[in-house]
Amino acid sequence: MADRDDLAALLAAPPTATRRPTVPALEDVLFRPFPMLDHGFVRVIDYMGDDAAIVQAARVSYGAGTRSVSDDRGLIRYLMRHRHSTPFEMCEMKLHIKLPIFIARQWIRHRTANVNEYSARYSILDREFYLPSPEHLALQSSTNRQGRGDVVTSETAAEVLHLLRRDAEQTYATYEHLLNDEGPGAPVDPGLPQLARELARMNLTLNTYTQWYWKCDLHNLLHFLSLRIDHHAQYEIRVYAEQIGALVASWVPLAWEAFRDYRLGASTLSAAEIAVVRAALTGQDVEAALAASPLSAREKREFRARFLEG
Repeated sequence: MADRDDLAALLAAPPTATRRPTVPALEDVLFRPFPMLDHGFVRVIDYMGDDAAIVQAARVSYGAGTRSVSDDRGLIRYLMRHRHSTPFEMCEMKLHIKLPIFIARQWIRHRTANVNEYSARYSILDREFYLPSPEHLALQSSTNRQGRGDVVTSETAAEVLHLLRRDAEQTYATYEHLLNDEGPGAPVDPGLPQLARELARMNLTLNTYTQWYWKCDLHNLLHFLSLRIDHHAQYEIRVYAEQIGALVASWVPLAWEAFRDYRLGASTLSAAEIAVVRAALTGQDVEAALAASPLSAREKREFRARFLEG
């Protein structure tokens, strides 16, 4: 694809001076692709702002209300703790991401970013498709309709991978046949159709790779990460989220520290759950307090998993 030439040009370009704030740790990895899955990648194309930009925006917004906070770290933690979101919206990151189509369709449900996807109406998709590693092939979970259960046997994994590879290769061969396009300057076989690209793509499997530019402000990016880094998230999108999280940590380390403490490592309690905790703190039996609470059976199981089980 043309982006390879664009990437080479960007990496070869000499650095330019700027008056805007920059983050050395992020500058060092700008335009560098981080491999994901078998053919995917994530790379930072551009960014705006840093930890100081969050602080600056907050102090303009809240004025005297933040004077009791003596340092930038304390202010950022205050903002995160009390869910003041607009200062975090002052920072943005633009990423170039290559990912399987089925993960892109899950990802696009987060409707808080600016997205421009590679157009298969205009260009021809590469012959690249995602095949999971055997250890990531699992049965349907018996307790979670959206999740995976036990890993399949090696014999089953081999059969599944054979079927996935066969189908992907077959559908891509059909795609090439319908396109009748071997590239610039290549002759067109008059005995074959030359179907429009927007139609030829329709039979491709969902594990075919696509690409997009994805630009998101820090507030919404952190919300995305809070959901997709979670261990309940699908493995294939979680690995992308973890890599993006590492980039965010190098970009805005103070904000990331606060996010890690107050979002990733935190747990929100309902009013009924707070009542159970209060009862336990005053010496009452936790199970008795749970039994007397209006929590559903599922909520009680989740409470135990969070606070009572190792």
